[in-house]
Amino acid sequence: QVQLVESGGGLVQPGGSLRLSCAASGSILSIYAMGWYRQAPGKQRELVATITSGGSTNYADSVKGRFTIARDSAKNTVYLQMNSLKPEDTAVYYCNADIRSLGAGRRNYWGQGTQVTVSS
Repeated sequence: QVQLVESGGGLVQPGGSLRLSCAASGSILSIYAMGWYRQAPGKQRELVATITSGGSTNYADSVKGRFTIARDSAKNTVYLQMNSLKPEDTAVYYCNADIRSLGAGRRNYWGQGTQVTVSS
């Protein structure tokens, strides 16, 4: 059974920083792309950033230059460093990963989400 567990959310003032982490666990054989998505109240879930197994990254225009995605393959973990946070970044942030595991083949997984609130 593969699980994605996020941590690092919280309340921060505008202009502040947070670092999200997402660790994958279970009978993992390979992890392909990993990423972060977010969903604000009343809005659809949207892509924030993705990173391939080779390290190529992709960002939403709204976070370019402020957020950085990185991964530690040895720890099966993906990070999202968020700087210069704005109130409009407030959302539940979800980790996503494309994983091949024993017994389940290759599937897409979601974490449970972590709340990020940017407010003074």
